[in-house]
Parts: sequence; C-alpha cells; structure tokens
Amino acid sequence: MKLPRGDNDAQAKSYRWRSSLILSVVLAGSLGLVARAVELQLLDHGFLARQGDERSMRVVKIAAHRGAITDRNGEPLAVSTPVDSVWVNPQELNDNIDQLPKLAKALKEDQQSLARRITSNLDREFLYLVRHMPPEQAAYVKSLGIPGVYLLREYRRYYPAGEVAGHVVGFTTIDDKGQEGLELGYDQLLNGEDGAKRVIQDMQGHYVENVESISAARPGHDLVTSIDLRIQYLAYRELKAAMQEYRARGGSVIVVDVDTGEVLAMVNQPSYNPNDREQLKPGLYRNRAATDIFEPGSSVKPFIMAAALASGQYRADSTVDTSPGFLKVGTKVEEDEHNLGVIDMATVLAKSSNVGTAKIALSLKPEQIWSTLSALGLGQVSGSGYPGESAGMLSNYAHWRPIGIATLSHGYGLSVTPLQLAHAYATIGAGGVARPITFERVSGTVPGKQVIDPKVAHDLVQLMESVIEKGGTATRAAVVGYKISGKTGTAFKSIAGGYSTDKISAVFAGLVPASHPKLATVVVIDEPSRDVGQMGILAQGGTVAAPVFSNVMSGALRLMDVPPDDLQNVPAATLVQANDTP
Repeated sequence: MKLPRGDNDAQAKSYRWRSSLILSVVLAGSLGLVARAVELQLLDHGFLARQGDERSMRVVKIAAHRGAITDRNGEPLAVSTPVDSVWVNPQELNDNIDQLPKLAKALKEDQQSLARRITSNLDREFLYLVRHMPPEQAAYVKSLGIPGVYLLREYRRYYPAGEVAGHVVGFTTIDDKGQEGLELGYDQLLNGEDGAKRVIQDMQGHYVENVESISAARPGHDLVTSIDLRIQYLAYRELKAAMQEYRARGGSVIVVDVDTGEVLAMVNQPSYNPNDREQLKPGLYRNRAATDIFEPGSSVKPFIMAAALASGQYRADSTVDTSPGFLKVGTKVEEDEHNLGVIDMATVLAKSSNVGTAKIALSLKPEQIWSTLSALGLGQVSGSGYPGESAGMLSNYAHWRPIGIATLSHGYGLSVTPLQLAHAYATIGAGGVARPITFERVSGTVPGKQVIDPKVAHDLVQLMESVIEKGGTATRAAVVGYKISGKTGTAFKSIAGGYSTDKISAVFAGLVPASHPKLATVVVIDEPSRDVGQMGILAQGGTVAAPVFSNVMSGALRLMDVPPDDLQNVPAATLVQANDTP
C-alpha cells in the first residue's frame, strides 16, 4: 500500500530536520571540544601544567651525612649510618583510610592511636610516623603500596665505642644536630648541608624520573680528635673498677699530653651509652671532668711551693719548722697528723704537711700566690673550647685574709675542674710552658707561653717525686720502671653550715716519667665509702685515686712506647723477660 504523496514529503522533511539537528549538535559539540582543547592547550596550559606537576612532581631532600669523629689513630668514635623515616600525607592517606589497619600492623602501632594522629593533622601535607627505621623494615612498609605513605632517607648517628667515649664525644639530636660534647663543640664542622632535587612520581609515590638537581648535598667534614681510644679504654676500665670497689658517687680521669696539650683520655663515672636515647639524662651525660668544680685539697700544695720558689725566699733545699705539729691562724687551727719538726720542702710534700704549707704560704705576699695560681690556669677555662667547661673559682688576692690563705694553701677556698687541674700539672711538666688544652689531634711543635720559671718547674717536679717514694702519701701511684711526680689530695666536701666529716673527694695528680714528663694525669674519686677497700684501709687520695693512676699509666706508657727512666727499680725477672722478647 502506497502512502499519499503528501505524507512522503512530510516524512522526508522530518528526516532532514532530524538529521540537521543531530549534525548541528555533533558539530556544536565538536566545535566546543576544539574550543576547549584550544583553551586548555593555549590559555590554561600554564595553570594545568602546574597542577599536574603538583600532583606528580616533588622536590625531595638529598640528605647529607654528618662528618665522622675518630680517635687520633683513625678508630671511629661517631659515624652516620643511612636509615629511612616513614612519613605520610594525612590528606591523601585519609582518602584511603581502609588501608590503616595494614599500616598500623606494619609499624607495630595501635590502630586507634594512629588514626587520631592522621585525622588531627589533615591540614598538613607532611607528617612523620616513624623516624630512623632500619632500611629492611622501611622497605616492607613501602612494599605495601599504601597511597600517601612515603619514605625519606636520613642518617642516624652511631657511636661504636659506646659509653667508653660517651662523655667526651657527646651525642646529637634525632635531627643530627650536635647536642653535647664534641658533637656540639664542632657541630659547624661536622654538620653537612642537605641538597635537593626535583622528581616525578607515580600514583603510588614511586620516583619515576629525576627531573633536575636543585642543589648538591655537601657532606660534613670529619673530626680527628686527640683521644687515643686505647688509653681511653684503660682509663674507663680502671675508673669503673674503683667506683665499684669503693662504692663511690662519681669519678673522673683525664690524661693530657704534656708536649702538645692534647687530651688523650677523658672518662667519667657514672657513664652512659649515647646509642641508647633512653639514657640521655643530664645526670648521666654531664661531663664531670670539664663542668664539675670541687675543692682540690692537698693537690694544690705543689702550686704553693711553686710560688715560694718563684719568690726567691725559698730554694728546693729550704727547711720549715712545723713544731709543735699545729698552727693557730685566727680562730682556726691547722695541724698535722704528727709533729714533723724541722722538715725540708720535699718532706712537706711527701708528708702533705698542712702546717708546713700554711707557714710557707703565710710568709709570701698574697699577690705572689695568686699570680702563680692564675698563671697555672686556675680561675679560667683551659682554652679547649669544650662546651660547658667551667672556669672554677679563684677569688682576687685583695680579698684574702690570713685564715683564708692558710686554708687555701691546702686546697680549700678555691675550686677547680679535673680538666683545669690536669692543665696546671701539664704546665709544670712542660717546664712552666702553658699550652692550650685541645681535643683535636695536632702534629709538630705546639707553641706555648712561659708562665713559670723553667728552673722552678724543674725543681718542683723533682720535689714531687718524694710523694711516691717510700714514706710518701702516694706509694700506690708507683709504676714499675718509671719515676713518678705527683701529689695526693683528700678534701672534705662542703655542706650546709660547714664541711662534712665523712664525704670526701679523693684526688691524685701526677706526671710521668718524672725525668722528662710526657703525660699529666688527674684522677678524682667523688665520695668513696671510707670504710671499704683492701684490708679495710681508709679511703684517701693515696689509697683510692693513686692506684687508678698507676694502672692507667702503666698501660698508657707501654702503648705509647715511652722508655723507662728508672731501670734500677725494675725487677730482674722483668728485665730478663724484656730482653728475651723478639
């Protein structure tokens, strides 16, 4: 059946109209797409490129490792090891919150606690979750592929010597900034400068391409210290043994090279391990040898003797009448254990005569004593630059009175640090030449300032030998094959209202070998129990500190190949064994 002609025309017209409409829509859409493409490619290209870069391109830090710290022989004391830190973009991770249980399990953290950390920092784009994670554990976290979780390569400080060198080396913060000790004192030298680079990353945070280097990382410089780790260990071992035997409150040992002013060893007890951040407490990491001051007792008597010899009023063979064994100065009575009568200068030191030293001091002008003490470095820092070093206390002589001079002559009324005391003895051992204390290894001749007459220093070293000889107060400081010069000190500690009757500081300071001093060493034992030790001996400088000196020096002299200067006192068997050694 055929449709009327009019119907065919209407149908054809309707078809053409619909075709034109569809074509117009297609053309309009195409034109719109072309226009939009032109707009995006030409007008909005910069904006869109930046937006794309922000989502796929990152500027990342290139961590610079901190310089190493070594002992004088290259043994590592502090090194930086690579580690990874886990960080997140809270906004991105929150969009994938279903992944949180898996992340919490990998980090071994409580899921609820982790969720609170994430949701409370949604306004941030960077949040540390774990710092300094071992690389193998961090790699596992990364392998989970959780969006918004990233790794950052950093460096963690490691201290191979542990607590043996903890006090002298110090430690850094978790961000590798020097916090204590040499780490702090040489932070500018050791600290490196991080670099930066621009990278492209995929949706999982993996780096796809390094786009450009913005700045290169600059590693920190290494520090070669003056410390000899072998001697450091000897000092640590002997001090710890003495602390345990005498149940002491604390202690310090310092060994200084007389010719250079280098600190070869510095140890304290109680100690701490800088690798364990839970031990980083002020009571443990405080370096007593450089920061703590104490009244040094009779260990300053050689300095009074030096002032006497320098004044011209006394010679090395001069005598002092100590009868009747005590001396009243104002309201105070200075006394000796026994009436020693007329004794020479060597005996004044050997017997540690309070009466003899007080009489000598009172016969001098106060300025002469003050000048000698000041020249030896008391009342001022040693020049080492060690962080937190104390200058001690030495009042001006204008304020001195006779009773103060008498007590000062045997170590009361002034305060020093163990480091200061070692510096003073090193100056005497160097023939009166004061050299700055240093914690850096030096080579060659180190210039110094002549602060004590060389003859006075030489005579004083010889006089101090009597302290170690038979009848002296420090026979326990003897070292087989070597002449020793030194002085003991036993000072009652100051308390509220006066001085304690049972709390003491036991000190020995010495030079070895006496014929040509190479090492100056100070041992301080703080508050040893007075009724313990071998055969129930009374804890004093000569019984507690002197043996530590002997044990440390016998090992140090051997390690440094310092030739003996007292072969007459070496047992025959020892000489035979030495001669048979190939």
